[in-house]
Amino acid sequence: MPDASASPVPPTSPAPPAPPVPHALPVPHALPVPPTPPVPLSALLAREDLALRRIAGPCDPDTVIHWAHTSEMADPYPYLLGGELLLTAGVHVPEEPGPSGDTAGRAETRLADYFDGYVSRIVAAGGAALGFGVAPVHDTVPRALVEACDAHGLPLIEVPPETTFSGVARAVWQLMAQARLAELRRVTEGQQSLAAAAARPDPVPAVLRRLAQRVSGRAVLYGPEGAELAGAGRTPETVAARALAGLAAVVRPGQTQGPTPSSASDTVQGTHLAAYALGGGQGFVLGVAAPRRDPGDHTIASVAAVLLSLLIGEQQSGSGAARSAALVRLLLGAAPETVAPLLGGERWTVVHARPTADGPAPDAVAASALGTALGSALIDAGGDVVRVLVPGDLEPAPQQGWTCGISAPVGPHEWALADTQAARALARARATRTALVRHAERPALADLVPQADADAHARALLAPIAATPALAETLRTWLSLHGSWDRTAVALAVHRNTVRQRVARCATLLGTDLDDADVRMELWFALRER
Repeated sequence: MPDASASPVPPTSPAPPAPPVPHALPVPHALPVPPTPPVPLSALLAREDLALRRIAGPCDPDTVIHWAHTSEMADPYPYLLGGELLLTAGVHVPEEPGPSGDTAGRAETRLADYFDGYVSRIVAAGGAALGFGVAPVHDTVPRALVEACDAHGLPLIEVPPETTFSGVARAVWQLMAQARLAELRRVTEGQQSLAAAAARPDPVPAVLRRLAQRVSGRAVLYGPEGAELAGAGRTPETVAARALAGLAAVVRPGQTQGPTPSSASDTVQGTHLAAYALGGGQGFVLGVAAPRRDPGDHTIASVAAVLLSLLIGEQQSGSGAARSAALVRLLLGAAPETVAPLLGGERWTVVHARPTADGPAPDAVAASALGTALGSALIDAGGDVVRVLVPGDLEPAPQQGWTCGISAPVGPHEWALADTQAARALARARATRTALVRHAERPALADLVPQADADAHARALLAPIAATPALAETLRTWLSLHGSWDRTAVALAVHRNTVRQRVARCATLLGTDLDDADVRMELWFALRER
């Protein structure tokens, strides 16, 4: 039996009808968690404790309800917001006609007209379904109501006498709570997986791949000129792909008149499209195309947009202009020490880094992400090694997915020396399978000998192999790794037999025994001065 809450008395201060809600994305960060997802009507009908039964209207599995509302108003339109399961016991229905000939026929017509207007108003207000409670007012659902619901395409649910309206409403809220919990769990897992992807050596492609997996669609990074820089996931149809590129132009700064939106959405050929402007105002845009749009998808995509903004954005405002000025001055012949103040520091550390896992050379985006993690935008991503010039007051830390060599902090006039130190530290790190190796900063034996004398001694001792740089470098690396053939081969990227041949050649040319500790010490001292 329905509750006593099903009352014909209207509220004292009815709410005005709400305008339709546009299907547009909110501004990023305006909604930290996804809205409560609606409940499929089929899930409510599947509740055996309610014993609800669909008796009219379309059987659409996509029909969802946002809440349950009880009303005995003859015209509930002013009190509906859309998406409701409207529950009624039929108190408002005119008395059904009895079997009295023409009078009964006219009464049936009036009843049919009444239900036709009643159902049409519910549909016009956006009601999702109508639940009709059987007993105590009506023994059965009026046939005219069934016909009206079929005619207007409104699902009609029969509520049995033993099921109360409050029980139906409670079931709706329980299903909504379960759906919300599942959606929040999905969003949390998405955020964690995106953060893990951002920590990979190839962060931008990894974030795009993970986002595409989460939305079961396509994720694209567009450059300032509109070109597709990177993408992951299933490519949508040509029309949808073009529409996504066009949507990216809507949020790109300077492409539209007036304020530029931070996000935009559209639907083309059943594909849901969304575009997000990345931070920094540089014109980078994240585009997402998916076959469906769940409540948490916007939140997940917004997290990806923030991570991508951090990975590719400028670290400091105005740093790009300062770097350009420093480069121009260097090209025009200025000394490094006169250029360094433009870059913001007096002492600097050079970092050499290579991806720990074997694979393709790091791209510019991965190098930029590494520089951001190290605290510098001064990056050289040439070849297999990424070089980063880091302010000396920062302490470079190990980076997940990278093997790093760190120089000692030096002034601008010693940048070349620091570059050599970082290269040697990286070679040692790779040979010893260590995430990070720093150049030794403790006082050395060379500090006890005048530099000119040390240089002269080194030139004289190493003269027999000076004409072949590969021999001197192999000997230096081999000594630094305590005579390990395998580690030296890894550090120099050559075969171990090549190392053996070179070291043997050095011993022959130098005319000395490399198994002698004193000889090794003297050679190491000389090689460090080179």
